[in-house]
Amino acid sequence: MMLKFTTSLPEHMLTSSGIRPNDDGTYQLRKSVEIHEDDKAKYDCYVSHSSLPEPIRAVQDQDSNVTRAFNLAFPGENKYIYLIILKTYCVCCKYTDLFTKITLILCFYHTKEQWFKVNVEILMQRMNHSNTDLHVLQWRHGCEIDEFNNGTVKFLRGIDQDRYDGSDFLSFDNSHRVWVAPVQAAEETKRKWDGVAILNQYTQGYLEKECVDWLTKFMEYGKETLRKHSPPALYMSAKRSRIDPRKLTLTCLATGFYPKDVVMTIRKKFGTSLPEHLLTSSGIRPNDDGTYQLRKSAEINGDDPADYDCYVNHTTLEKPVITKWGNYNCGC
Repeated sequence: MMLKFTTSLPEHMLTSSGIRPNDDGTYQLRKSVEIHEDDKAKYDCYVSHSSLPEPIRAVQDQDSNVTRAFNLAFPGENKYIYLIILKTYCVCCKYTDLFTKITLILCFYHTKEQWFKVNVEILMQRMNHSNTDLHVLQWRHGCEIDEFNNGTVKFLRGIDQDRYDGSDFLSFDNSHRVWVAPVQAAEETKRKWDGVAILNQYTQGYLEKECVDWLTKFMEYGKETLRKHSPPALYMSAKRSRIDPRKLTLTCLATGFYPKDVVMTIRKKFGTSLPEHLLTSSGIRPNDDGTYQLRKSAEINGDDPADYDCYVNHTTLEKPVITKWGNYNCGC
């Protein structure tokens, strides 16, 4: 937050990164503003957090290029790091704190697995549950958007929900920026989380901005995949078995298709698929052009190959391709 004579500058004058996660499970926030060079001494940066006994206010030195860092240690392993970078024409604040969402204790966890483990234990204690039983903590978060014909998107709603042992425990009300506790056991967590405005700001910002950005990217990837769709080309053969000339080997090859998923089966009269254990399959393999191929074969007795067909279905096809063998290269 930028101040001039202890008056906060309006948010529309500031450039904000929004509260973002670091790769170690902590968070950061950066804000900047353009000012006249001669006015640098009139500005300071104000930061408040529930972990601080009182807000931090940093003022720029006379030197126009100053980097100042504070490393504040608290009892135990709790830690709070504050960094301010001051440059000519620009004042930037970056602040990082370490805490876990559920307990709001200033510490961090190296993996999500550890985060879940610690918080399951907290909930078990709160519910007076024994650690000899199986308990489950679920976390679901995401966003819903509407896409217009011109390619722009509109945020509709965000989802950040926690469930314990299959029941709703806590959820975020994105419209009012508060947590909703459907059960009494969640009231303590709700009070803690609502008491840390920066956590709720981050949650709302993530759902409305970062989640939408990710969803938009994934939608574009999906559209790109659709644009690359390629239907399969089908090739078939029927040859005398080298081991037993009385038998025929029927082979069906589908190639050049994208995406990867495809359905192929060899069928006998009346559309009855041969069991997979009677088929020899190459498995889906890549071609050198980024498409895929699949080959399946079946040995049959001296039956007429015309009694068999190859069935192939793929997302690029309006309907499945069904082709009979006839006398393909069998010398019958």
